[in-house]
Amino acid sequence: MADAIQLAVASDPEEASVRAAAALAAAARTGGSISLAGSNTPRRSYELLAAEPGIDWSQVHIWFGDERCVPPDDPESNYRMAHETLISRIDIPAANVHRIRGEDDPAAAADAYSREIAGLALDLALLGLGPDGHTASLFPDDPALDERDRLAVAVVASKPPPRRITLTLPVFERASSVLVLAPGESKAAAIAAVLRGPDRRYPASLLPADRTTILTDAAGAP
Repeated sequence: MADAIQLAVASDPEEASVRAAAALAAAARTGGSISLAGSNTPRRSYELLAAEPGIDWSQVHIWFGDERCVPPDDPESNYRMAHETLISRIDIPAANVHRIRGEDDPAAAADAYSREIAGLALDLALLGLGPDGHTASLFPDDPALDERDRLAVAVVASKPPPRRITLTLPVFERASSVLVLAPGESKAAAIAAVLRGPDRRYPASLLPADRTTILTDAAGAP
């Protein structure tokens, strides 16, 4: 039987956040490289992670799965959310935080990030899941799903803000582990679709099945 993406179900959003924070902390304690998701779903996990003891943040490198094409202090910035909830609360060298320069020309910023992350295998990639099945800023049937050479590309999203930069599937395929944090009833249909197997209409279904777990709660369980 072929490998399938795994499903883990927490009792509620708080437990899902706690479990995601624990996974991030475990990767960080090994001195690993982790990539962070944006939007609001992982906010609580980052707050919990910031309070975790026993992490030598000088040995950890933080990356981002995607970014909106806005300055880093913009309310829509994924970096801003991560900075407020995690990065500003931990003792991590600035050089270990690899943000996507959303304020720059999108194509140039994507090329620069692609070069920066080249050769790296993430220890843990934390991702989200949209009701349409998108993950990072990889949207249904987008040409970015076919990208095999560039590790980051500029895209025009089907939801605002439209201009974004995203890591591509080869980065996640090289990751040791991928965790998709997707609590809530609004994610149930997308989770069910992803679990049915690879389908370009649901980009999260294209993640490496043998290393990907979807973490939801009771409301989001299909």
